[in-house]
Amino acid sequence: MKVFVAGHRGMVGGEIARQLVARGDDVVTRTRAELDLLDQAGVRAFMASERPDAVILAAAKVGGIHANNTYPAQFVFENLMMECNVVHEAYSAGVERLLFLGSSCIYPREAAQPIREDSLLTGTLEATNEPYAVAKIAGIKLCESYNRQYGTDYRSVMPTNLYGPGDNFHRENSHVLPALLRRFHEAVREGLEDVIIWGSGTPRREFLHVEDMAAGSLFVLDLDKHTYMANTDPMLSHINVGYGEDVTINELAHLIANVVGFQGRIRFDSGKPDGTMRKLMDISRLEAMGWKASISLDQGVRQTYRWFLENHAGLREA
Repeated sequence: MKVFVAGHRGMVGGEIARQLVARGDDVVTRTRAELDLLDQAGVRAFMASERPDAVILAAAKVGGIHANNTYPAQFVFENLMMECNVVHEAYSAGVERLLFLGSSCIYPREAAQPIREDSLLTGTLEATNEPYAVAKIAGIKLCESYNRQYGTDYRSVMPTNLYGPGDNFHRENSHVLPALLRRFHEAVREGLEDVIIWGSGTPRREFLHVEDMAAGSLFVLDLDKHTYMANTDPMLSHINVGYGEDVTINELAHLIANVVGFQGRIRFDSGKPDGTMRKLMDISRLEAMGWKASISLDQGVRQTYRWFLENHAGLREA
């Protein structure tokens, strides 16, 4: 199968591409310099020339609370444009199967836990990442609408918080797990006695290793149409992908401190925003289809830290 992976340089897209190659698929990729997904004409020419059998849309502008608060216009504009260009031009080129990768932030801030797929559009979004969430919701509805009108087979998966090799460890624009891993690493290196963490430490988060996310995504992509449609609905076609368990930020911080070897004090700055208090995904639909994650948080953090030491341990400029 010839598969175009949009976003192959990202953590998830890169792992999906590696797993596709490992199983023998013909993987097509382009860097942003080679193909700007914000350029509709360029995407149209690419799709018409390559004619992939399937498209995996893993490209996105992503970041944590600080990045979302600082660049809200870029987050909503760039993600909307990429989704519209890739989905529409895939359809125009005759691509019948597409997999869109979303995010758990699509769900309402006060959604019942664990969060079911039918919680979508039932309440107010978390304000700190609303522009990104709105763009991802639009991507889901874009896929659903093309399926309804044109009979395409465009699917969406909604991952929980992801981490692993290839993650972004930027000081300000990274998500909580890689940000804490880097902070504790530098605290050990610099001999610090204290590490201060934003928020109260009480919010709960679920974390899924990128290798599990890639495997789960390909599992959904590979499902025959009958099986997929039997477990979804034309108006509710997205599927949650998660680990099924969550931890508090306090528990996460102590786990990472233990892995890294930090023995000082961990303090929380409750004057900083917590974000959503809990986000645990209901993964019963995916489990019913036959897939479940296998990499534990402790195992995954240890593997990620080894990767960090090999690739970014001396990082100072970001």
